[in-house]
Amino acid sequence: MTDIAGWNRNQMAARAAQELEDGFYVNLGIGIPTLVANYIDQDIDVTLQSENGMLGMGPFPYDDEVDPDLINAGKQTITELRRTSYFSSADSFGMIRGGPIDLSVLGAMEVSEKGDLANWMIPGKMVKGMGGAMDLVAGVKRVVVVMDHASKAGAPKLLHECSLPLTGQKVVDMVITNLGVFKIDTEKGMTLIELAPGVSVEDVKALTQADFEVAV
Repeated sequence: MTDIAGWNRNQMAARAAQELEDGFYVNLGIGIPTLVANYIDQDIDVTLQSENGMLGMGPFPYDDEVDPDLINAGKQTITELRRTSYFSSADSFGMIRGGPIDLSVLGAMEVSEKGDLANWMIPGKMVKGMGGAMDLVAGVKRVVVVMDHASKAGAPKLLHECSLPLTGQKVVDMVITNLGVFKIDTEKGMTLIELAPGVSVEDVKALTQADFEVAV
């Protein structure tokens, strides 16, 4: 992998948290997206929703606060708030499919320049199930992907076309990687709008297969 500087996992999560707005209902995916909960601006009111049936999640607990019965969809222990409510997984997915969720932050294996997303399986590897990503990308108002810009071997993850099975077509609105931030228009394509510290446009181009405009 390259030695190019950029954001670490926590800094990527903090950048994603900047996309949350007051009054938003937000779903956080597994991996880096779960860290977003730790960086939500204290001046805004955001309600986190989880596919396993929880509305109103608090931050990750300290060791003396852990309750094994309180977990998110990724089976990580979390905390509850005074306004937290619980319901069945069926009701949770009805909420997701019905459209009231404003934003979902998801991880990904690949994203195409037109916003196609591949994040649920790698052929030949054991998969427990597709999870909730397919419902999320079809039902929420906006999708933000947070992921490393390239694989551990240095292969680009922003592509002309995804090579892995798709989670959804033309569903991604923004991609935040360790190198920068891209907006996606499903018709016009991808635009680089922000660079991480120590990263140049040439660095990004060297690790990107997808075509993109530059607006930084």
